[in-house]
Amino acid sequence: MNKIKTNALGIILCLAISLPACYLGKLYPLIGGPVFAIIIGMIITHFFKDKSKIQSGVTYTSKKILQYAVILLGFGMNLKDILKIGSSSLPIIISTITVSLVVAYVLYRILKIPSKTATLIGVGSSICGGSAIAATAPVIEADDEEIAQAISVIFLFNILAALVFPTLGGILGLSNDGFGLFAGSAVNDTSSVTATATAWDGIHGSNTLDQATIVKLTRTLAIIPITLFLAFKRTRDKEKSNSKVNLKKIFPYFILFFVLASIITTVFNLPNTTTAPIKELSKFFIVMAMGAIGLNTNIVKLVKSGGKPILLGFSCWVAITGVCLLMQVLLGLF
Repeated sequence: MNKIKTNALGIILCLAISLPACYLGKLYPLIGGPVFAIIIGMIITHFFKDKSKIQSGVTYTSKKILQYAVILLGFGMNLKDILKIGSSSLPIIISTITVSLVVAYVLYRILKIPSKTATLIGVGSSICGGSAIAATAPVIEADDEEIAQAISVIFLFNILAALVFPTLGGILGLSNDGFGLFAGSAVNDTSSVTATATAWDGIHGSNTLDQATIVKLTRTLAIIPITLFLAFKRTRDKEKSNSKVNLKKIFPYFILFFVLASIITTVFNLPNTTTAPIKELSKFFIVMAMGAIGLNTNIVKLVKSGGKPILLGFSCWVAITGVCLLMQVLLGLF
């Protein structure tokens, strides 16, 4: 009974943080609810001298509810539509994901960045920002400060992309279709893809938002092979170090439920009226989890250790942008 009560206190606090964070995220979509939740959590945590009464619930929210958010994300993915519309973007998506992960690995070795932070930033940059970080973090057992670091870096370059890309696309002479493909492939987070495409549409009177969103959803599917690969790698690393391997704990079962949710949406062709509320709940759970992560994050330490991760995020961002534009030229999709 005491454990239930302790969990409840922490979960209620995270819920309380998520409500204003979601509101602020809708007012300022370029920043987004998850970032506001982390900031509010980091501020509130300074007022707790003893977090023992809430820690269990905060940990549950940052770990389990984050996984539930990824599972629910699957209900927003009709695989039939994605394969039909997004298949043309696959060469670009594969190229950008590959180059981002290679850059992240090289700089991790050169700059001696903590491996889990480098992994989260590389995956978040190449796939789909916060959602990819949410899916990857439990698999590699990243702690809350590492997750907060990665989210903060991704957030910075989301803003830059939304501000710079519409102008850059105009200077380069991108067509409307070309920009939709560019925005969906080179911008990290869904909200930022929406903001970037909407800014272009406002300037050019076009409708690139739908195409950019489909390309973005196609990128999201890369969560599946990436998380499975990381789980396999972690198993091998533990075996090499002669550590006892518990496959049940290591294997990311929540990714299987994510796939199952996508299959259900596809097979039954669930309408938007059904999937939209589920997607909103998924976003809300992510905001809750980010609030919990903020509560477990030392803002001073985060700022002091921010230089190298920011350089890593910038390098991934530039590499993805350059490769995306180059591939569009080579494929005649400019």
